[in-house]
Amino acid sequence: MATFQKILVANRGEIAVRVLRTAKAMGFDTVAVYSEADRDAPHVAMADEAVCVGPATVSESYLNITRILNAAKLTGAEAVHPGYGFLSENADFAAACAQASIVFIGPGIEAIKLMGCKSASKKAMLAAGVPCIPGYQGEAQDEATLRAEADKIGYPLMIKAAAGGGGRGMRLVHTATEFSEQLRTAKSEALNAFGSNLVILEKAVLQPRHIEIQVFADNHGNAVYLGERDCSVQRRHQKVVEEAPSPFVTPELRKQMGEAAVDVARACDYRGAGTVEFLVDAARNFYFLEMNTRLQVEHPVTEMITGQDLVAWQINVAQGQPLPQQQDEIVLRGHAIEVRLYAEDPRQNFLPQTGLIQHWQSHFQAEGVRIDTGIQAGQSVSAFYDPMLAKVIAWGKDREEARRKLLRTLVHSPLFGVTVNTRFLIEALRHPKFAAGEATTAFIAESLQDSPSLRPLEVSPLAVALATLLAHLRQSPASGAPMLGLQANWPYLLRHGETDFRTQLSPQREQISITVGEEMFAFEMPRLQTDKLEFGLKQVRQTIYWHADASRLYLQYADEIYCFEDRTHAPPLKKQQRGSGQLNAPMDGALVAVLVEVGQTVQHGNTLMVLEAMKMEHPIKADIDGVVTELPAPQGTQVKLGQRLALIQAENKTDE
Repeated sequence: MATFQKILVANRGEIAVRVLRTAKAMGFDTVAVYSEADRDAPHVAMADEAVCVGPATVSESYLNITRILNAAKLTGAEAVHPGYGFLSENADFAAACAQASIVFIGPGIEAIKLMGCKSASKKAMLAAGVPCIPGYQGEAQDEATLRAEADKIGYPLMIKAAAGGGGRGMRLVHTATEFSEQLRTAKSEALNAFGSNLVILEKAVLQPRHIEIQVFADNHGNAVYLGERDCSVQRRHQKVVEEAPSPFVTPELRKQMGEAAVDVARACDYRGAGTVEFLVDAARNFYFLEMNTRLQVEHPVTEMITGQDLVAWQINVAQGQPLPQQQDEIVLRGHAIEVRLYAEDPRQNFLPQTGLIQHWQSHFQAEGVRIDTGIQAGQSVSAFYDPMLAKVIAWGKDREEARRKLLRTLVHSPLFGVTVNTRFLIEALRHPKFAAGEATTAFIAESLQDSPSLRPLEVSPLAVALATLLAHLRQSPASGAPMLGLQANWPYLLRHGETDFRTQLSPQREQISITVGEEMFAFEMPRLQTDKLEFGLKQVRQTIYWHADASRLYLQYADEIYCFEDRTHAPPLKKQQRGSGQLNAPMDGALVAVLVEVGQTVQHGNTLMVLEAMKMEHPIKADIDGVVTELPAPQGTQVKLGQRLALIQAENKTDE
């Protein structure tokens, strides 16, 4: 029986905070590791001790096995919890821990190896009688072989990284003409994310449900399943909304899938927490996808409907204790839904975002509401790590109550400073199809394609008026009281993005009137607080959230985040050209491919290069027709936000 007193958490962000919370509550001493970029992160402050394991690049810090183990030795940690991602499913890391006499809080090495390879695990599951999707998982990886196997399987099909998950190295191929390009991209992403470009092919099951089963096994022959999670709402094959139990799964199907998942665990002599993922078609036929040999991002929804702490289960199993419950003791109560808050811009095809978090706070507290986060105001979001910032979870007596609570939590939890996907999440939860429990993996593509959260932002005149009101009240000498009697009309110039808005403000005895274009808004008895603005409008008292830094004014109105700059007293800005041919980096990242040469003629929309950031590839496309005249950043360069990547001279350009 393994015993230990000090646990090192080999991860960062919200999962590090979550594991540290349980470990400390159980009486364990704790150690955090951090990169130079995470020096001031919450998980560092939360642990009893912390060790810097290298620079921001993950290969030199969080993925560096030697440095992680040195941190354990330096602090005397006898056990390591890997969280999820990074080294959590790395058999070499588990073996290195064993060699160093450090307890790895996770499954055995052989189980990690087997389930870490999609091709090998699929073969094992076929041998164990677990239903699997038709496909190819052979060792031959040349394009000719893969194309021939793809033709046998038929289109559409999925290309998947054999060694990974989380949507990295995964591509849906609709026709044979797309195969070569999608294969190249999948292999490139797989190599960057997992160190292996091996792929498997699978027949695409269109519009399925993505259902996963939480399993647990101990060293005493016990294995159980703790219900299912529905993770069907996805984009880029990454989960966005997760819930438990699934609104699609019947008690009979739950039992069938649960028992199949336990069979999977027994087939690989599993220990600890694992997740068996299935695709379920409209007829409720289910097919094995993979087994994740770690704690899942979405584990909180299972915890909330079972009343169990899965991290505590992991730690106890790692110490040799039996599972605390047998199958007939596990009871599911109520419903829980989780959403993932990402630093990304849904309006730009979910492009990951970087920047400084100016403000982050939830103003809604209720029983059954949980926020797992590893961020705080003043913290920078870099391009080195996954863009997920937090998870927001709500439990209710039934699904509708959980959905209402989650919606209210999102609406009242503004994050200012970095573009996030909050509005998109709100639109998803409000959609009638999701509310009815009918969302499949095609939900985002088919039901949210016309969502306002995916279209260019139209700045509401009322939002402009509110920004003007905030700018005015912040200058007031009496804690937000209107400045009366100084001037009949006050002109303001506010900028949102590249658009200027001129407004007129008129302070009166009990209200402030603001004119935006042809519209006039009369705000009654406005009251400015630290992060809230209260006002009356058309006899209705309302409240919005706001924040300001040295140059910008943020506000949340109608579920939308606006960022204004007060240009009233600033010198005029020069207009920037659009379609100028100058292409700059949209974020920090690595230039993994340069597909053109200087002197080459290109057309608008052609992909010139590929930028890898936050574990995803992003094409950089020509914004005009013309000839490439500059490529200042060669392939392999680590570039910064705004750095010039290419210059194109327009074909029809004339001297002026």
